[in-house]
Amino acid sequence: MAAAGAKRGEPRRRVDGVLLLDKPRGITSHGAMRSAQRHYQAVKAGHTGTLDPLATGLLPVCFGEATKFSHVLLDAEKTYEACVQLGVTTNTGDLEGTVTARAPAAVTRRDVDAVLPRFMGEIMQVPPMHSAIKMRGQPLYRLARAGQVLPRTPRKIVVRELTLLSMTATELELRITCTKGTYVRVLAEEIGHELGCGACLSRLRRTAVGSYTLANGAVTLSQLEEVTLPQRDALLLPPDALVASLPRFDLDADQTRRIARGQAIEKVTALAEGLTRIYGPDQQFLGLAEVTATGCMVPRRLRSQVLAT
Repeated sequence: MAAAGAKRGEPRRRVDGVLLLDKPRGITSHGAMRSAQRHYQAVKAGHTGTLDPLATGLLPVCFGEATKFSHVLLDAEKTYEACVQLGVTTNTGDLEGTVTARAPAAVTRRDVDAVLPRFMGEIMQVPPMHSAIKMRGQPLYRLARAGQVLPRTPRKIVVRELTLLSMTATELELRITCTKGTYVRVLAEEIGHELGCGACLSRLRRTAVGSYTLANGAVTLSQLEEVTLPQRDALLLPPDALVASLPRFDLDADQTRRIARGQAIEKVTALAEGLTRIYGPDQQFLGLAEVTATGCMVPRRLRSQVLAT
């Protein structure tokens, strides 16, 4: 019989690792993370990049020590498959909101091919009012619900890929790879504006975060519910999976002791300047260190087990 998630009041356990979760539509990222945390009975959990309730797809959930290194995926590029509804404008930029305008969508493939390149590369984007960005001490979406519209500072984003996968008379299907902080809802609105008919986001699925994709073994909450706790544990990636893109450096016993005490290691000339993942003599992942311009290695973020030694 499959093990159920932890009930309120049940003891939590220490879990260290990363779950590639395929978030369902209709719940927040925080809600999805909390559900996964209950399934794992984990003491500590966090996620790497918010998805709106409308959106589905890849949401890496970090448990325990892995939360210390989640910023690497938070800063990573994301890839989405987005459906853009032409001729419909809403107050939120997606079909979850109230329709504010409708217009005929007499758009051709040539029109779309002419407009999409305008949103490629480095562009400035104004965050939407319906977002979690805080102003005056409150999330913007709360102010928007109260009928307030505040001026927002444009942010620089980079769109690496903007590919038209298919189109109908009323809908575009796009693949988008972009940097942290990109609002695909806003991108959909702006594309609709340039096409002259208005548009909003009708569907969004995140397929990749950094080097991780749905095909890397992402699981749904329903699938988690159907398996036992040991089987769930087997689905977890180790904490250092989050930093696999960084260069690796193996320390000897003396260097490990120095790093654990917060001391720098001199003359590490084998590595380029910047962050590196470090391992002890037993191949244990210790955490992150930074190689300075002078060739010193300085500890930056270490696992609790290392700090306790």
